[in-house]
Amino acid sequence: MNELRRDPITGRWIIVISDKVPSPSDFKVEPHVKNKDNCAFCWGNETLTPPEIIAHRRYGAPNSPDWTVRVVPNKYPALRIEGELNKEGVGIFDMMNGIGAHEVIIDTPDHFRDMADLSHAETEEVLWAYLARSIDLRRDRRFKYVLIFKNYGKSAGASLEHPHSQLIALPIVPKRVSEEIEGAAKYYDYKERCVFCDMIRQEQEEKDRIIYEGEKFLAFCPYVSRFSYEVWVLPKKHQSDFAAMDRDSISCLAKAIRDSLARIKELLRDPSYNFIIHTSPINGHEREDYHWHIEIMPKLSKIAGFEWGSGFYINPVPPDIAARNLLSAKIEEK
Repeated sequence: MNELRRDPITGRWIIVISDKVPSPSDFKVEPHVKNKDNCAFCWGNETLTPPEIIAHRRYGAPNSPDWTVRVVPNKYPALRIEGELNKEGVGIFDMMNGIGAHEVIIDTPDHFRDMADLSHAETEEVLWAYLARSIDLRRDRRFKYVLIFKNYGKSAGASLEHPHSQLIALPIVPKRVSEEIEGAAKYYDYKERCVFCDMIRQEQEEKDRIIYEGEKFLAFCPYVSRFSYEVWVLPKKHQSDFAAMDRDSISCLAKAIRDSLARIKELLRDPSYNFIIHTSPINGHEREDYHWHIEIMPKLSKIAGFEWGSGFYINPVPPDIAARNLLSAKIEEK
């Protein structure tokens, strides 16, 4: 029988379909047609982007080739760093200037290799760029949250095909994050324990939904998965801030991410996906009762009227079956 399942963090309900579970090959996956002609993110085209903020390169001048990871301002930013917030009311509405930061992390100079194809060391380099920019931007006291995400494939919102991630620093805490923080705080007040830590313990006890376990990180298909083959990656030890990781943690996280993405790519024939880092707010809004984590959501089905109207998600693949299938994927160690 199909099941209704409630998320203990946000209180959101989902419907898990168990009557007829599609196989991985049943999902229609959009082909990724890649053409590197005049790609602004490839070596030799550095003048096609705004001047770089940071880059990892062994030699050469700034804004020249021979880099391995490069961070540049978004050419068409959603928010701009110059100016004042100037908050004001407009009747019953609130308004402020579009102040923030919008940056692009170019994961690799190779146009044809997504993060799932990178080596452990290459993935680690991308994470170091995430960390460096997170630490630097929090020095601006106007910002309350730094959101790092990746849209891979057109159906996931990617407008450029060269592998890249994005970072947006915001003057407000996003509602999605606030919901998680409030839910985690209520759970802690009631049980005096972190809901995410309890989730990790339950996953380790049941062992039905884990797809990767290393020394410091756990990756699993959550019991209340909103999407088919949704994967979460969490630090096993409680930690609220992504940017507080040490060198060893970065290395361990790179293994967990690469393993998870490689399994998704191999099993589901390279689907589009969204990859989002959920972390504590900054600059006086920190929450130690929060537990930072990464959510990976393959785009295998479309959100339609029922989901928009009810707030419920319908997941046609129970997470234990998703985890079992992902574990069966044959991936190469790099």
